[in-house]
Amino acid sequence: MSEKDVIKETRPRMDTVIEDFRRKLATVRTGRAAVTLLDSVMVDYYGTMTPLGQMASVHAPEPQMLTVQPWDQTQLPAVEKAIRTADLGLNPSNDGKLIRIPIPPLTEERRKQLAKQVHEIAEDHRTAARNIRRDSNDRLKKMLKDKQISEDNERDGLDEVQKLTNTYIGKIDEQAKGKEHEIMSV
Repeated sequence: MSEKDVIKETRPRMDTVIEDFRRKLATVRTGRAAVTLLDSVMVDYYGTMTPLGQMASVHAPEPQMLTVQPWDQTQLPAVEKAIRTADLGLNPSNDGKLIRIPIPPLTEERRKQLAKQVHEIAEDHRTAARNIRRDSNDRLKKMLKDKQISEDNERDGLDEVQKLTNTYIGKIDEQAKGKEHEIMSV
């Protein structure tokens, strides 16, 4: 095993951090309707907590409206209750077949709260990237100690891991900035 193998293993781990970050950002509400907004909603489906996307179809027919149609019509009240209690600031209405969720415009205060939430999510993911860097650096140092690689190779590996970390943290910052701009624009 060489320092190149450590770097090859580091890259996919950092990619998963970016993917998770994108998923988390998608659940943060902006002023427009997006079906990903309801990804975090869990419904009590016959005693089992089930993601909404696994028991209903979610659509955004208008920019300010989401519709949810459960495949099992008897679950309409449970789905409506789950959306209400998901702390998304949404007020669903049930017409017997379909749940309509109007997306209210964001207040300035709510926009600032959401921007703060984006900062927290970004910081958590930066920390995750740094933890991956630390793990990789520890592996490189152990390989040097066990005389599997030379000092030059270790130094090159540490530099490469740091460059990777900087790149991925830059991607996180860029996406966070874009989401924040999207939230703050009226």
